Amino acid sequence: MRAILQRATDHVTGPPDLLDKVRRGGRRRIMRRRAVLAAAFAVVVAAPLVGALQFPGTRDRGEVASPIFGQATRGDLAGDKGYLRQVRERWLRRFEENALDEGLRGEPHVVWAGRTPAGPAAYVAQRTANNPAVSDPPGDRMVAVAAFVEPTADGPRVMDPESVTDTGTHGNSQAALLGPDRNVLLVLDAGAPVEFSPELRYTADGRIDRTFQPVAFRDGAAVLQVPPQRTKITVALARTPVSMENQVHITNATDILFPNDEDLPPQPTLSHTLAGAEEVWGDKDVSAEPAFDAYYDAGGAHTHDGSPLLYIKGATPDGRRLLLQTIQYDDDPARVIVLLARGDGPFTAAASGFVDWNAPLPVRLRLPDEQGILVAAEGAALNYRIGTGKWHDAGRDAALLPHNATEVRVTPTNGKASTVTTGP
Repeated sequence: MRAILQRATDHVTGPPDLLDKVRRGGRRRIMRRRAVLAAAFAVVVAAPLVGALQFPGTRDRGEVASPIFGQATRGDLAGDKGYLRQVRERWLRRFEENALDEGLRGEPHVVWAGRTPAGPAAYVAQRTANNPAVSDPPGDRMVAVAAFVEPTADGPRVMDPESVTDTGTHGNSQAALLGPDRNVLLVLDAGAPVEFSPELRYTADGRIDRTFQPVAFRDGAAVLQVPPQRTKITVALARTPVSMENQVHITNATDILFPNDEDLPPQPTLSHTLAGAEEVWGDKDVSAEPAFDAYYDAGGAHTHDGSPLLYIKGATPDGRRLLLQTIQYDDDPARVIVLLARGDGPFTAAASGFVDWNAPLPVRLRLPDEQGILVAAEGAALNYRIGTGKWHDAGRDAALLPHNATEVRVTPTNGKASTVTTGP
């Protein structure tokens, strides 16, 4: 289940490291999957588009090629000498107060500076004096640091710096949420089309329901008004085509989700294999199944509330492989999805819905084609009956009941038995 577990937690953001956020792994990796997808992100841009903020470079002393250092400042505040001077002063003060082991050389370059509804903002980069190898992606070297500069009541503030390596910045953050309510989204133009979704919704069966629209860049960036994102991030950004792998990262996502460097609550992993599963599964591996993709939030960043990650591997009466998984974001209800596959064929979604972990029987899904009713209640003994017939033992924790079962008796290890109807 390792691969499918990793896929299920792809969108979960972890709290910021207490170590130096610039040096760790070369880039500040706020999403767990960035390390997994580093090879996809570390792309050398051979022919950058005109006006795009690309960051290609060479390996000798961090001589990063234009345009990040070679082009003039862009944005509608590019000619505001007073603001640019203030930004550079705050940048230098930031590294005087928190010296970088690699050191800095040359002058800070304001790549973009412009007005936003939250106030003036900027993006700054500066070469490092030394170019150490980074751990991720392997073989890359650190050549510069870069960061957004946000407006505050006390003037410009340099947000968490990220290191720039010699292969590019596809793994770096490309956006920032600004303002006290975090309701202004600044997105840099990195030379690739980007799409934006303001809100996360779910369909009745638990699928992700998002509407994406193209981001219209102008003079190096786009400024979008979004719903407040103070404690929960509902917006999503992705390069086209929209996918988990093409997510555009927001630099202060972890600061919003973990304001006091909080940790994620423990999240138990529950895994069960039902009787008869080995006969149809054989040595087939459980891997990241594309059929789950409709239930993942492409482009989103989330925490979780500690709800269990439940996986069930089984077989249907007609010999199909069965795979169940739960997914849960932020403080939203957990969702449960069942996939079915015949023989070596692909999995398809067969049933899905929401989970109530406080209910006597948290999971209860009726499968199509009269293949049964899949139920789960961790640690409980399960019995079922048909109509007013006798009760039958269904084992513990999870079971696939006959399609015509009408009631389930759930008996916790230390609790009173409950009888639940199977429903339509």
